[in-house]
Amino acid sequence: MSGHNKWAQIKRQKGAADKAKSNLWGKMGKRIAVESKLAKGDVNSPGLRSAIERGKKANMPKDTIDRAVAKGIAADSAALESITYEAYGPGGAAILIDVLTDSRNRTAQEIKHLLSKNGIALASPGSAMWAFEKTAEGYEPKTTVELTEGENEALMKILEEIDNYDDVEEVHTNAA
Repeated sequence: MSGHNKWAQIKRQKGAADKAKSNLWGKMGKRIAVESKLAKGDVNSPGLRSAIERGKKANMPKDTIDRAVAKGIAADSAALESITYEAYGPGGAAILIDVLTDSRNRTAQEIKHLLSKNGIALASPGSAMWAFEKTAEGYEPKTTVELTEGENEALMKILEEIDNYDDVEEVHTNAA
Protein backbone atom coordinates (compact mmCIF):
# COMPACT_ATOMS: atom_id res chain seq x y z
CA MET A 1 0.00 0.00 0.00
CA SER A 2 2.86 2.41 -0.55
CA GLY A 3 1.83 5.82 -1.82
CA HIS A 4 -1.56 5.64 -0.16
CA ASN A 5 -0.67 7.45 3.02
CA LYS A 6 -3.30 10.10 3.61
CA TRP A 7 -0.98 12.20 5.82
CA ALA A 8 1.55 12.52 2.98
CA GLN A 9 -1.12 13.99 0.74
CA ILE A 10 -2.39 16.36 3.44
CA LYS A 11 1.16 17.48 4.23
CA ARG A 12 1.86 18.22 0.56
CA GLN A 13 -1.36 20.21 0.13
CA LYS A 14 -0.87 22.08 3.41
CA GLY A 15 2.71 22.91 2.44
CA ALA A 16 1.60 24.38 -0.87
CA ALA A 17 -1.19 26.39 0.78
CA ASP A 18 1.15 27.65 3.51
CA LYS A 19 3.74 28.74 0.92
CA ALA A 20 1.15 30.71 -1.04
CA LYS A 21 -0.19 32.31 2.14
CA SER A 22 3.33 33.21 3.27
CA ASN A 23 4.11 34.90 -0.07
CA LEU A 24 0.86 36.88 0.06
CA TRP A 25 1.37 37.97 3.67
CA GLY A 26 4.96 38.97 2.93
CA LYS A 27 3.86 41.20 0.08
CA MET A 28 1.05 42.68 2.16
CA GLY A 29 3.45 43.25 5.06
CA LYS A 30 5.77 45.23 2.78
CA ARG A 31 2.85 47.33 1.51
CA ILE A 32 1.69 48.02 5.10
CA ALA A 33 5.24 48.99 6.12
CA VAL A 34 5.50 51.45 3.21
CA GLU A 35 2.13 53.00 4.01
CA SER A 36 3.09 53.14 7.70
CA LYS A 37 6.27 55.02 6.85
CA LEU A 38 4.34 57.50 4.69
CA ALA A 39 1.68 57.99 7.40
CA LYS A 40 4.32 58.14 10.17
CA GLY A 41 2.47 55.35 12.00
CA ASP A 42 -0.94 57.06 12.03
CA VAL A 43 -3.32 54.10 11.73
CA ASN A 44 -6.18 56.47 10.84
CA SER A 45 -4.50 57.65 7.62
CA PRO A 46 -6.48 56.47 4.57
CA GLY A 47 -3.57 54.74 2.82
CA LEU A 48 -2.46 52.78 5.88
CA ARG A 49 -6.02 51.95 6.88
CA SER A 50 -6.69 50.62 3.36
CA ALA A 51 -3.52 48.48 3.41
CA ILE A 52 -4.46 47.07 6.81
CA GLU A 53 -7.99 46.26 5.60
CA ARG A 54 -6.57 44.37 2.60
CA GLY A 55 -4.36 42.43 5.01
CA LYS A 56 -7.35 41.57 7.19
CA LYS A 57 -9.30 40.40 4.13
CA ALA A 58 -6.42 38.03 3.36
CA ASN A 59 -6.71 36.64 6.94
CA MET A 60 -3.41 38.20 7.98
CA PRO A 61 -2.96 37.85 11.78
CA LYS A 62 -3.23 41.01 13.88
CA ASP A 63 0.26 40.62 15.35
CA THR A 64 1.75 40.34 11.84
CA ILE A 65 -0.03 43.55 10.84
CA ASP A 66 1.18 45.29 13.99
CA ARG A 67 4.79 44.17 13.29
CA ALA A 68 4.54 45.53 9.73
CA VAL A 69 3.27 48.90 11.02
CA ALA A 70 6.07 49.03 13.60
CA LYS A 71 8.63 48.09 10.96
CA GLY A 72 7.52 51.02 8.80
CA ILE A 73 8.00 53.60 11.55
CA ALA A 74 11.27 52.14 12.88
CA ALA A 75 14.27 54.45 12.57
CA ASP A 76 16.40 51.79 10.87
CA SER A 77 13.77 50.73 8.31
CA ALA A 78 14.84 50.65 4.66
CA ALA A 79 13.24 53.10 2.28
CA LEU A 80 10.98 50.99 0.08
CA GLU A 81 9.84 52.42 -3.22
CA SER A 82 7.24 51.36 -5.72
CA ILE A 83 8.31 51.03 -9.37
CA THR A 84 6.45 49.90 -12.49
CA TYR A 85 8.40 48.18 -15.27
CA GLU A 86 7.00 47.69 -18.75
CA ALA A 87 7.68 45.07 -21.42
CA TYR A 88 6.14 43.36 -24.43
CA GLY A 89 5.77 39.59 -24.34
CA PRO A 90 5.01 36.91 -26.93
CA GLY A 91 2.45 37.94 -29.54
CA GLY A 92 2.85 41.63 -28.62
CA ALA A 93 1.11 41.31 -25.25
CA ALA A 94 1.87 44.31 -23.02
CA ILE A 95 3.20 43.46 -19.55
CA LEU A 96 3.26 45.77 -16.50
CA ILE A 97 5.31 44.67 -13.50
CA ASP A 98 4.65 46.45 -10.18
CA VAL A 99 7.50 46.04 -7.70
CA LEU A 100 8.16 47.24 -4.18
CA THR A 101 11.89 47.32 -3.45
CA ASP A 102 14.56 48.69 -1.19
CA SER A 103 17.19 48.56 -3.98
CA ARG A 104 16.11 50.01 -7.32
CA ASN A 105 19.30 48.91 -9.13
CA ARG A 106 19.22 45.30 -7.88
CA THR A 107 15.57 44.88 -8.78
CA ALA A 108 16.01 46.42 -12.25
CA GLN A 109 18.82 44.00 -13.01
CA GLU A 110 16.84 41.02 -11.71
CA ILE A 111 13.78 41.95 -13.80
CA LYS A 112 15.98 42.48 -16.88
CA HIS A 113 17.58 39.09 -16.29
CA LEU A 114 14.23 37.32 -15.90
CA LEU A 115 12.93 38.92 -19.08
CA SER A 116 16.08 38.41 -21.18
CA LYS A 117 16.19 34.75 -20.15
CA ASN A 118 12.90 34.44 -22.03
CA GLY A 119 13.88 36.60 -25.01
CA ILE A 120 12.15 39.79 -23.85
CA ALA A 121 13.63 43.23 -23.11
CA LEU A 122 12.33 46.00 -20.88
CA ALA A 123 10.37 48.63 -22.78
CA SER A 124 10.86 52.33 -22.24
CA PRO A 125 8.62 53.95 -19.61
CA GLY A 126 5.15 54.70 -20.96
CA SER A 127 5.43 52.44 -24.00
CA ALA A 128 3.14 49.70 -22.65
CA MET A 129 1.16 51.85 -20.21
CA TRP A 130 -1.17 53.04 -22.99
CA ALA A 131 -2.80 49.60 -23.08
CA PHE A 132 -3.96 49.85 -19.46
CA GLU A 133 -6.21 52.01 -17.33
CA LYS A 134 -5.39 52.60 -13.66
CA THR A 135 -8.20 51.60 -11.31
CA ALA A 136 -8.50 51.27 -7.54
CA GLU A 137 -7.59 47.56 -7.74
CA GLY A 138 -4.63 48.02 -10.10
CA TYR A 139 -4.42 48.15 -13.88
CA GLU A 140 -7.19 47.00 -16.21
CA PRO A 141 -6.48 46.47 -19.93
CA LYS A 142 -8.09 48.98 -22.31
CA THR A 143 -7.49 46.68 -25.26
CA THR A 144 -6.74 42.97 -25.38
CA VAL A 145 -4.45 40.96 -27.64
CA GLU A 146 -5.40 37.50 -28.91
CA LEU A 147 -2.59 34.95 -28.56
CA THR A 148 -2.06 31.56 -30.12
CA GLU A 149 -1.85 28.57 -27.79
CA GLY A 150 1.97 28.48 -28.03
CA GLU A 151 2.30 32.21 -27.34
CA ASN A 152 -0.10 31.92 -24.41
CA GLU A 153 1.93 29.08 -22.85
CA ALA A 154 5.16 31.07 -23.28
CA LEU A 155 3.55 34.16 -21.72
CA MET A 156 2.20 32.18 -18.74
CA LYS A 157 5.67 30.70 -18.15
CA ILE A 158 7.23 34.18 -18.19
CA LEU A 159 4.56 35.67 -15.91
CA GLU A 160 4.99 32.83 -13.42
CA GLU A 161 8.77 33.34 -13.29
CA ILE A 162 8.34 37.09 -12.77
CA ASP A 163 5.66 36.61 -10.12
CA ASN A 164 7.92 34.27 -8.13
CA TYR A 165 10.48 37.06 -7.63
CA ASP A 166 10.21 38.42 -4.06
CA ASP A 167 9.97 42.14 -4.86
CA VAL A 168 7.18 41.76 -7.45
CA GLU A 169 3.82 42.89 -6.12
CA GLU A 170 1.62 42.36 -9.19
CA VAL A 171 1.97 41.52 -12.87
CA HIS A 172 -0.61 42.75 -15.39
CA THR A 173 -1.02 41.82 -19.05
CA ASN A 174 -3.50 42.65 -21.77
CA ALA A 175 -3.51 39.15 -23.28
CA ALA A 176 -6.99 37.73 -23.78
